[in-house]
Amino acid sequence: MKKSPLLSARPAAAGFTLIEIMVVVVILGILATLIIPKIMSRPDEARHTKAILDIQSIGQALDLYRLDNNQYPTTEQGLMALVVKPEVEPVPRRWRQEGYLAKLPMDPWDNPYVYLAPGLHGQYDLLSLGPDGMPGGEGKGADITSWNLDRP
Repeated sequence: MKKSPLLSARPAAAGFTLIEIMVVVVILGILATLIIPKIMSRPDEARHTKAILDIQSIGQALDLYRLDNNQYPTTEQGLMALVVKPEVEPVPRRWRQEGYLAKLPMDPWDNPYVYLAPGLHGQYDLLSLGPDGMPGGEGKGADITSWNLDRP
């Protein structure tokens, strides 16, 4: 039986040369220097956006509480009034059995949201103290507030 020339031919050597590998490493390095700085600023934006969404969600729960009980929880009752029925006066008469929030979220920097009712800027004030955890601040360290949600 005669062997086919296709079966007896030796396969060409497979693999990459050192030059090819170095070119790929250089290209990856250039891409990393262009992309990583853009990705690194995203966590700050994501935290800011999460705080805005949390404040809006808590605000909606506060509005539902007010619809049921004709007033917002007091500062003393706090935001926990949205999770468990308050025992501090004025005790709501028509508080929902399932509550208004399943649990009270922490802000993206693991601090509690600040709630005041009546507020200085409306019927209530709701805010995150931002990454520094201190009132006020500017730029990325600024508070995120219910009365000024469009601020960067």
